[in-house]
Amino acid sequence: MANNQSDRVLLDIEGGIATVTLNRPDKYNGLDMPMFEAVAATARTLRKERQVRAIVLKGNGEAFCSGLDVKGVSKKPVNFLKLLVKPGRRISNLAQDVGYLWREVPAPVIAATHGYCFGGGFQIALGADFRYTTPDCEFSIMEAKWGLIPDMSLTVTLPELIPIDLAKELTMTARRFNGEEAKAMGLVTRVCDDPVAEAYAFADTLAQQSPDAVAAAKLLFNRAWQADDKTSLDWETRLQKKIIARANQRTAIARNSGQPDKEYADRRSF
Repeated sequence: MANNQSDRVLLDIEGGIATVTLNRPDKYNGLDMPMFEAVAATARTLRKERQVRAIVLKGNGEAFCSGLDVKGVSKKPVNFLKLLVKPGRRISNLAQDVGYLWREVPAPVIAATHGYCFGGGFQIALGADFRYTTPDCEFSIMEAKWGLIPDMSLTVTLPELIPIDLAKELTMTARRFNGEEAKAMGLVTRVCDDPVAEAYAFADTLAQQSPDAVAAAKLLFNRAWQADDKTSLDWETRLQKKIIARANQRTAIARNSGQPDKEYADRRSF
């Protein structure tokens, strides 16, 4: 099923796996206003798609995403207001949405990066649950180059991966580093020659698990990983109560007890 938010982002759902493709290859998938809006809209769409078991997020052309299209966005000063003002009671503004909203999508997101993964593009990848990359993909927290700070949800996602001194170094220097170094720092999950193929293989593995258990595990770690003990333990109990003895948990037991072809139902809403 194709459900394209715009020509900037392509969305296809097949067999429970969604493919999200950043589609501005002539600009290395740089983030102009239509791209910001399309990425956020796609994440919101996938938040409601209960049949989706896993998501592969990739870039068309020679790069994953080269970050903010500074010249394009700067053509209209009002664009910066559109990016930075939070509408209503939302927790994030439009600039932050492109990274942060992937955390709110119940299905796990696998970013497959290649070429360039700079600035806002890196922050989109950080919003994913897993990052697969080529060895020579170039990464950078690029904002300091333009006299800016990273403001697309990096302060939420980066602390889960690296210590504060390394985060400061990468941010203040805007230095480039490749996929191998990113793996050594803990910023990516896997380094492989074909991250898209590997991402689909992993998505297939995830799709064979109970969608309730997978979504609950994502929510559990996102809420409890850096929380205090009481909050973490409360989340374990709260989510277990929502899935134990439910249809998909019973199916998981059946699939491991002689009925491997028994199908899971669509994911529950938590």
